[in-house]
Amino acid sequence: MKSRIIQAEPIEELSAAYMKELRSHNNTRMVYEEINPYAEVYRFREHVYGIYTDNADGGGAPWSYLILGPEKAMLIDTGFGIGNLKGLAETITGGMPLIVVNTHSHRDHAYGNYQFDTVYCHEYAVPYLEQMMNPNVWDFLFDGKGNPIWLEFDPSDIIPYREYQIAGCPDGYCFCLGGDYQVELIFLGGHDAGHAGFLDKKSRILFCGDAFLSMWVMIGGPKPGMPYGEYATVREFSKNLKRLSGRTSEFDSLFPGHFIVDIGNTVVGNMLEACDAVIGNPDCFDYQVMRKGRITKYKSVKGLGALAYTDDGIG
Repeated sequence: MKSRIIQAEPIEELSAAYMKELRSHNNTRMVYEEINPYAEVYRFREHVYGIYTDNADGGGAPWSYLILGPEKAMLIDTGFGIGNLKGLAETITGGMPLIVVNTHSHRDHAYGNYQFDTVYCHEYAVPYLEQMMNPNVWDFLFDGKGNPIWLEFDPSDIIPYREYQIAGCPDGYCFCLGGDYQVELIFLGGHDAGHAGFLDKKSRILFCGDAFLSMWVMIGGPKPGMPYGEYATVREFSKNLKRLSGRTSEFDSLFPGHFIVDIGNTVVGNMLEACDAVIGNPDCFDYQVMRKGRITKYKSVKGLGALAYTDDGIG
């Protein structure tokens, strides 16, 4: 790829090993150099593609996903907006009509939104995306001399900013990709107030954003003035996981927003167990570290990494 990591937070060993193996030896890997040299494309199912890009702010590299239905395609998350993601999606789909959705509003999943006309999300994510409607959103990636801080890339490859329509959807909203091919938005909360997963009922995959990760899932709680902040807590996440755990017969695998993909559905119950343990005893953590000026506690989750939380994030 055209990008090169300058500095990044350490990645947990198993996640790093998996990504190294995938990127080195997966025989479906493709790079469309003339369209978007910043992305690696992997074919995970007959009609499901993963798009890997380096993270521009030092965090874990994000996944975007592309589902090809009979009549329409769906792009799940848009990364940092470096490189022509729209052109890449059009090339893979053969120019099919494209529905673009966000699992949540964080910049590593939504800064590519400006390349599209309309982006769908859970209704609680709308005000966050509205706050990001700013042509200067990428400025923090550069130092005082205009050099990238975390990721080496050509600044001219950021696709120019333009406003787009944000379409908020309720929990349970279904997108039709043609015929009986449906993808359902499932509200999750926790990691972000408007966090949602997308259930591909044909492929039996839950695209879960950052709600389930092989490294750790951060729930930091609401910030002052944060819209719908009450949903960004462990307690609310647990409530939604209880509903989701009753639907695991509808999907076999989870495809997260970072690191290891194609994770078995048993981790839903494991994450719920960890959340309930934390709610019952906030000091049941396995370890704690000072992170970004506050103490973050980590509760291990079987089959995943850990649930990371602050005292304010419990709810």
